[in-house]
Amino acid sequence: MSDAAVAGTSPHRPEYVRQTEATQDFGVVEKPLTLFERIYNQGWVRKAVILLLLAVIWQSYASCMNAIQFKPWLGPIPPLPLAGWPGVVVWPLELLTDVARGAWWIADVIIAIPFMIKDAAVVVFSGSCKGNELLVPKFTVTMTAFWEAMKPAPGALAKAWSAFSMASPLAGAEALIGALFSGDLMPKALNSVRLLLKGYAWGLGLAMLLTALAIFTQFFNDFLETLTSMFNPLPAIALLPLALIWFGLGDKSIIFVLVHSVLWAVALNTHSGFKSVSNTLRMVGRNYGLGGFRYIFKILIPAAFPSILTGLKIGWAFAWRTLIAAELVFGASSGKGGLGWFIYESKNQLDIPSVFAGLLMVIVIGLLVENLIFRNLEAATVRKWGMQH
Repeated sequence: MSDAAVAGTSPHRPEYVRQTEATQDFGVVEKPLTLFERIYNQGWVRKAVILLLLAVIWQSYASCMNAIQFKPWLGPIPPLPLAGWPGVVVWPLELLTDVARGAWWIADVIIAIPFMIKDAAVVVFSGSCKGNELLVPKFTVTMTAFWEAMKPAPGALAKAWSAFSMASPLAGAEALIGALFSGDLMPKALNSVRLLLKGYAWGLGLAMLLTALAIFTQFFNDFLETLTSMFNPLPAIALLPLALIWFGLGDKSIIFVLVHSVLWAVALNTHSGFKSVSNTLRMVGRNYGLGGFRYIFKILIPAAFPSILTGLKIGWAFAWRTLIAAELVFGASSGKGGLGWFIYESKNQLDIPSVFAGLLMVIVIGLLVENLIFRNLEAATVRKWGMQH
């Protein structure tokens, strides 16, 4: 018999093909990764390199700000002679003119880039670089201010260690933690996180309640869609003056605007995720006799969890930005200031390195929440379930 036996008389449909030695030996070729590839495959290493690169760019720019100067080459677009024209015509023409000016400016920057590089090289190689600490402090100066604002008060660690040695272990641990957090920046960061957790928890609870009600009845579905369309585009910080009138000077005003920031973003994404669940999964839940909250927790939430997780991230980001903005406007709450208040006070004292140190703390907390909480939550849920790569 030949190597390929053909069914019937057709030469185009072989029943089987005998495996030769060459085809049997062929398989997946395994090749050991190089040291560079093993290091590069670590996500934290790549992100650390990006952060280091940003720090180098920051240090270089702050050390030589005068090297980068934009000089327009094309010139501005002359204004249109619209005097005496009706407003219904003037407004669209002005809008088109503004768009044209933006495109013109971008083209001007692209043309000027080679000349800017040439001028920057002249400044750098001539040794005439100058910075301006009042505008952008150096990265090293910012890190020094960050450490000065974080380090414990003089003698605090010695007192804490003495208390730890002589008192009970619990009292000594409390004294040691108090000494470590006796700087000016850490207590303000903890106060901001405390307010954020309260507002985030309230907003998350209300969003889950409204979304659950929207699943059960058409009335609450329309109710949630209407409220989301009304309040989701409304900036939370715009409600702060009303919150001050309604709740007075205190934590309640800030928590109110935080709830507004979290509620609509989480509710919108959760409701959209629930509506995108396939009818097959819905019928499976009904066939198993699931109803009410059991149906939500066992069918809808696992199936819609990628959308829910997106809503949690968006709600966190909105709440964090709203909190810092509210503290910049609101100031200290209940005698305790947050990160926004720290930044505002440093600006009033023209301590710009401390302003950047406060901004750096905001960024650090954001990175920690994203990489330690949301990334692990994503790995334990949607990635483990095979819903994301």
